[in-house]
Amino acid sequence: MEEFKIQDGFEYIQLNQLLKLLGLVDSGGEANQRILNGEVIVNSCVEIQKRKKLRSGDQIEFQGKYISIQ
Repeated sequence: MEEFKIQDGFEYIQLNQLLKLLGLVDSGGEANQRILNGEVIVNSCVEIQKRKKLRSGDQIEFQGKYISIQ
């Protein structure tokens, strides 16, 4: 499982930004489309909110990859 640490001074990162930042998608548009297609799981539930605020403790699954937010 990969860990992602939220930058100091911030309390969350948006789901679409996380996918792009980690290089799991090529663009923000692709991130948005994959989220809307129901391809992303957050805390064991399909997530379709593009800008879902991810906070410490959240677990993300996308294309067989697991990410833990720290």
